[in-house]
Amino acid sequence: MLPVFTRSQLALRNGSDRDEIWCAYAGLIYDVSTSRLWRNGQHYEHWAGQDLTDELTDAPHTDSVFARFRVVGRLG
Repeated sequence: MLPVFTRSQLALRNGSDRDEIWCAYAGLIYDVSTSRLWRNGQHYEHWAGQDLTDELTDAPHTDSVFARFRVVGRLG
């Protein structure tokens, strides 16, 4: 069973003061720390540490991109 994290806990993993860079999508939280595209917690106009579900419609890719990353928890 995956641990549940609050939005506040997710916000702490934004890449600015911790090594962890996390993003949520569709209720799951992904560790995107290994992606060169998420350096410093920013990916184009998107920021880590938040739920990106509603922002995916603006992306040039589908949600299949999340399959590359480890799921670390659920957004509660």
